[in-house]
Parts: sequence; C-alpha cells; structure tokens
Amino acid sequence: MKKLGVFSLLCAAALFVTAACGGGGGSASAESSVTYPLLSKSMKNEAAFIPSQCYTVTEGENGAKYNPCYSCHKNSVEPNYTNDDDLQETYTFASYANTNHWTNLFVDRTEAVAAQSDSEILSYVRQDNYKSSDGKIILAEKLKSVPKEWDYNGDGTWNGYTPDCYFNFDSEGFDRTSGGDYTGWRAYAYAPFLGTFWPTNGSTDDVLIRLSDVFMKDENGNFSLEVYKINLAIVEALIKKKDIAIDTVNETTYGVDLDKNGSLGTASVIEYDWLPTAGRYMYYVGMAKTKLAAGEVHLAAGLFPEGTEFLHSVRYINVTDGGDIAMAPRMKELRYSKKLIWMTYSDLEYETYDEVKEEYDFPDRLSVYYGDIENGLGNPQGWVFQAFIEDAKGDLRPQTYEETVFCMGCHSRLGATADTVFTYSRKYEDASNKRGWYHWTQKSIKGTPEHKVAYEGKGEQYEYTMYLQQNIAGDEFRDNDEVKAKFFNSDGSLKTDMVTALHSDVSVLLFPSSERALTLNKAYRSIVKEQSFVYGRDANVKPVTNVHKTISPQDKPTGLTDFILSTATSLIF
Repeated sequence: MKKLGVFSLLCAAALFVTAACGGGGGSASAESSVTYPLLSKSMKNEAAFIPSQCYTVTEGENGAKYNPCYSCHKNSVEPNYTNDDDLQETYTFASYANTNHWTNLFVDRTEAVAAQSDSEILSYVRQDNYKSSDGKIILAEKLKSVPKEWDYNGDGTWNGYTPDCYFNFDSEGFDRTSGGDYTGWRAYAYAPFLGTFWPTNGSTDDVLIRLSDVFMKDENGNFSLEVYKINLAIVEALIKKKDIAIDTVNETTYGVDLDKNGSLGTASVIEYDWLPTAGRYMYYVGMAKTKLAAGEVHLAAGLFPEGTEFLHSVRYINVTDGGDIAMAPRMKELRYSKKLIWMTYSDLEYETYDEVKEEYDFPDRLSVYYGDIENGLGNPQGWVFQAFIEDAKGDLRPQTYEETVFCMGCHSRLGATADTVFTYSRKYEDASNKRGWYHWTQKSIKGTPEHKVAYEGKGEQYEYTMYLQQNIAGDEFRDNDEVKAKFFNSDGSLKTDMVTALHSDVSVLLFPSSERALTLNKAYRSIVKEQSFVYGRDANVKPVTNVHKTISPQDKPTGLTDFILSTATSLIF
C-alpha cells in the first residue's frame, strides 16, 4: 500500500458528503484530558497502519519456528486480489517502518497495575460509558452540540457517524429503540479471529451489521422484517459463497427462486449459485430487487452492497460475581465502517495491481489515507472507517487521524478479509442457536464447539488448534503465559486432554482466568490514563520480548518455510 488510486480518491471525495445519522440523547463531560490536539493530522508514527503484531519474532532457540503470520497473510479469494501469503516469508517494510514505533510494547506497567485494586477496576469496567442511566446514547447527545475540539471543519455540526445503536436486542438479534422501533442494526455471533481478538489477550468485542434502507423495504417501499432477513441471508451466501439456511418463505411473494429449484414455491435455503459468465445470477428481494434491476444497487459474490455498515465495540473483560468471563459494559472503542462506493472485480483488481506496482517502483513510500477525525478515513476498496475511543476519564471521544490510521492496514489490503471485513464470513450458522443472529450478552460463546478450516496439503483442520500448533502460543507475541501453561507441555507439544476439551468448547482457550482478566483490564486502563494510544494499545504488563525493535537487513526473511494456506472462503461448522 502506497499512494491511493483513482477509486480511493473517489472514496475520499465521498467522505465529505456522507450524511450524519440520527441518535438518542444523554450527557457526558465535554472536557477532554488528551494532551495533543484531536484535530491534528500530524503523526508520531507514520507507519501506524502496520500492526504491532507484524514485528513478531518468528525464530527461536534451537531452530524453533513460530508462524502466527498466516492468520492474516494468505492466498486470498477473489475478489480479494491481495494474495499476501509471501509476507509469511519476509518482513517487507518501507525503510521508515523497519523501526518498531509501537513503544508501549516495551513499557513495564507492573507498578501501574499494582496500584489498581480488583474492586476498583471491576467497578470501572462495569460502568456504561455508551448509554446514560436513562438509556440515552451519550455520544449522540454530545454531538448535537459538537465540542469545538472535535469539529474538524469548524461548521458547528458533526458530519460523521453519530452512534445510533441502543444495544437493546430482541430474540432475533435486532437492535430496538426504547420505543421498540428497529434501528436496522443486527448483532451476529462469529468465531473470533485468531490471536489478538481472543479475550484471553485483552478484550471482548461484538459486531453488528446494517444494510441500507432499500434492503429493509418491500417493493412498495414499506418496511418488511422478512424482506430484511432474506436480504441479510443473501448477502451472507454471497460473502461465504455457500448455501445459507433461512426460515421458510413464500418465493411467489418476491418473484425470486431463492433455492434455485427451478420454480417459485416455498424456500428454506438461499442457494449460492452466482456465475454471470455462465448465465447464473442471484437477486435480492423487495425494493432492493427493483434497485438492482435499475443498476442503483449491486450484487456480486464476495462483496457487500454499497451502503452496508458495520459497528464494532471493543470492550473490557467483565468478571461476574459468579466468576464467569463476560463482555463488560464499558467500551474501549466503538468502531464504525460504511461502504460508500461500489467497485467491480475489475476495479478491485486494477486497484490492487496499481498498489503492487507502486510498492515496486517506490518501496520506501508509506501509505496515505484521505480523511479526518470527523468524516473518517477512506480505504482503496470504497469503505470509510471512523471510531471513538476513551479519553483519560473514560468518556468516549473521536479518534484522531493517526489513531484511525491504526485501523486502516488491517481493513485495506489483507488476504484474510472478505471485502475488507473479518467477521461476516466467520458468522455462526447453527440452527439451534438462531443461526448466529444474537449478541454475546444474549448467549456466551462458552460451550461452542471448535470449527474447522480447509488448508492446502493439510485438509480440514481445527482452526484454533492449528494456530496453537503453528505458533506454539496463544498470541502473536507469545506473551500469554497462562495459555502456554494450560495448553503446552515443556517440550512445546500440545496437551492432548486440553486439545480434546478445546474441540468441545472454545472458551477453554478464549477465556482468561479471572485474575488474568483483571490484570489485562488494569494494564489497558493505564494506557487510557496516559492517552498514549499512538504508541500502542496492547495490554501487556511486562515489556514484550518476542518482538523486533528494529528490522535488519531490509526485507529480512522470517525464517519460516512451512507456509499455511487456506483453500476455503468460509469456516466449516
């Protein structure tokens, strides 16, 4: 990734015409404790788009090899043309990025952690910093009269995303206002991505999806919950490139053969069968079908339709009074993304190859992302990203330009994503558990069996077990001593009984002990008090040792030779 091409410039232009969303009310202190201007676009780390995990040491003593790199860098599936599996082999950075600027990795937070009592940190993480006591959205109220230090263009109006999700979910995972209205947001459960996003490594999180209004309406323009559910399932089938089960519907109502059996009747599955070059098409239902025919919305395998939004809250780890691990009410971050521009396969392929050529011609040129604190930042695939993060007192504030650049590397060119998104292709489908349409507060991941992934030359393998085998640890930095003691023998081999337990219940790996959960909360809280996010957000207590401070020589080999390549677009449940 270097400079952005023509499609990214179009996306950048679109940032400034994005309409603000509606919201609720509430109140919070407008005073910010940050020690640098939020509106500044200067950067302390010009390579902030490269995650700290990319500096992991992959070779150990006695020829040991550790490969967490395959999690993100792999042979991608069309229309993701990144194919960055070569990054398992080489640390390919611009010269500036050969210095690891994530210096928080090397800070000893032992004293800061010890200074916080268990009761203090539990009280803190159990406080809701998103909704006020009367159920209103604090940020939405604050943004009605946007603080000057947040107002990038000085027009007195917040022009970016205004939080409008109430995190009030019904039995089908739909978010509802206090009055019972649908906000359009729908929560879904998914297999947490490898390593960093496991609660045992620092955070709990959730993800919600919302399609644009036309996907929620029938052909007459009236809201229809059934239409919306069908269209969400169609999108899921397109992203996963597989059949998706649905509640039985009458196809004649919509004039679409959803199950592809050659006639209109009842259907209980969305059959994936899309290959336009062979005359095989798929269609949305309701108003979205009409708009598709008019070319106003689009459909293609592996891509979300324009207007798709995602909301991702990153939270502390709660320890219940009964000692269970759960999602905390307090948010560390609220991350938002929206697809503004439709790009065809050819557009995406051109954009990727343009960036590859740019990297070849100018290997020391760093990526540039267009946007600002208020409008968010655009990526080369037509998406805009924006986020809120805690200020020193724990109130949510907009992320700075640099703090948002932090998000961009993983959501631009990365082999592991589907249309820059990690989780929708990893959504659970179990019919006995609402086909994955629920929020983690409604059903814990505890008791969920381990899923599989198909790998080249290795066949179907349990995904989390494979990660442990390849990394000989439960995190990229190999810093999680609790997982190492729990899952590994002294010679680095996996404990058979723990692997068996993992196959039956992923929480035996994903969930930390109560003690570790509280320690991780305390470590991250110290970063919040410092407001030192630009130096890293990893909740390490002791300085991390299995990470490079500098990369030398240029394009240093990782030493890995057993490259892990997956062959499927979705997980095997």
